[in-house]
Amino acid sequence: MTSESPQTDSPATTAATLQVWIDQDLCTGDGLCVQYAREVFEMDLDGLAYVKDDTDELLLAPGAKTPVREDLVRDVIASAQECPGRCIHVENIATGEAVAGPSAPAGPVGN
Repeated sequence: MTSESPQTDSPATTAATLQVWIDQDLCTGDGLCVQYAREVFEMDLDGLAYVKDDTDELLLAPGAKTPVREDLVRDVIASAQECPGRCIHVENIATGEAVAGPSAPAGPVGN
């Protein structure tokens, strides 16, 4: 018998497999992402949102990506789903497959 607990998250939603980036060309500056996940997103002086690394450093390079901690996965995915500019991209690190955001496959229609 092992002491391992069963894993409840799918591989597509664990911290070790996801990364997030923002397309600033599409960012509307609403700041909704910061409200969802302040640990990951921050508004810069230009009024646009950017991702931060694990040391809280703002990543200003276009297309800069940062891994998503396990405890923030739901908030980051919600940010991508609710973003008015549709500029937040959440991807599987290993495959590059979009998990949430404008490039993600459409899920069930709820509206």
